[in-house]
Amino acid sequence: MLGENGEQLGIVSLADALQRASEEGVDLVNINPNATPPVCKIMDYGKYKFIVQKREKEAKKKQKAADIKGMELSVHIEEHDMQYKAKAVQKFLRAGDKVRVFIKVRGRMMSFAHFGIDNMNKFFEMVQEDAVMDQAPILQGSMITMVLSPKTAK
Repeated sequence: MLGENGEQLGIVSLADALQRASEEGVDLVNINPNATPPVCKIMDYGKYKFIVQKREKEAKKKQKAADIKGMELSVHIEEHDMQYKAKAVQKFLRAGDKVRVFIKVRGRMMSFAHFGIDNMNKFFEMVQEDAVMDQAPILQGSMITMVLSPKTAK
């Protein structure tokens, strides 16, 4: 049996443990029922549950949901347009968001899909100081996609 502050109280009968807990006005909690003899602790169970909930709430506050932003390019995009979109993607990455860059390839452009992959690689070179490539540019159906995530500060 363990005391309220974690001190060892030794092996005690169940009746004695319940009596000691009721005298102190707290609960007897069975921590490890499979051990021989079972391990119990004297504690205020309501207070314990409250503290656990409070810790979980704090941990949830510190979590950040990873947003995935999107940026669409085209197979025949001009240099200035690509620079403009690269600045926007850098803002997303600096804010800690992932970015999915994609090109929709339609009709006859399917025969020129390699230009789209080249544009994706050029685009990554523009943002590589802030980004890590999670997924390289790849043609899937009629879409070329690439996933970028922010570089971690070391």
